[in-house]
Amino acid sequence: VVSTQSTGGKAACAMSTSELVITELVFDNFFKDLEVEAIVAILSCMVFQQKNVQCEPEWTEQLLNAKTRFLNLAKRIVEAEVQEGLRKSDAEFEQEFKFGAVDVVYKWAKGEQFSKIMECTDVDEGTIVRCITRLDEVLRCIKDVSKIVGDVDFGEKMDQASKSIRRDIVFAASLYVQ
Repeated sequence: VVSTQSTGGKAACAMSTSELVITELVFDNFFKDLEVEAIVAILSCMVFQQKNVQCEPEWTEQLLNAKTRFLNLAKRIVEAEVQEGLRKSDAEFEQEFKFGAVDVVYKWAKGEQFSKIMECTDVDEGTIVRCITRLDEVLRCIKDVSKIVGDVDFGEKMDQASKSIRRDIVFAASLYVQ
């Protein structure tokens, strides 16, 4: 049996969540012009799970543009899934992505203290910590994808993104996370 798995297929297999969306983001060079803080902020929509957030994130122009590009790309994928019969409707696909932690994650990646970023949201601390730790897992998977596609610079950028959030209390050793 001859293996005909494409690079895109291999990349999707390396992901642990939202395989199609992240693979398309990688192959669409979505991350190329974004600063690492914006990368982690936008990707937080894929791991953040709280539905109702009272505080609306503060959107920079770069984050707004990235959100629009992200949703356009995700919509293309959903439309293809509907066309192929893998999904019944594309009516509510945007609700799959929750942007309620974008501002908090962006500020965390910029180096702000945890106590300061928690003043910007009504989301519980544990939910934010869980979001950031899950986000780090996604970043590590995307870094693995960079090896598959052979892009060393992209891998280094994902490593920088991971390092920007792997600090302080969020990644402190805890009996609850070990």
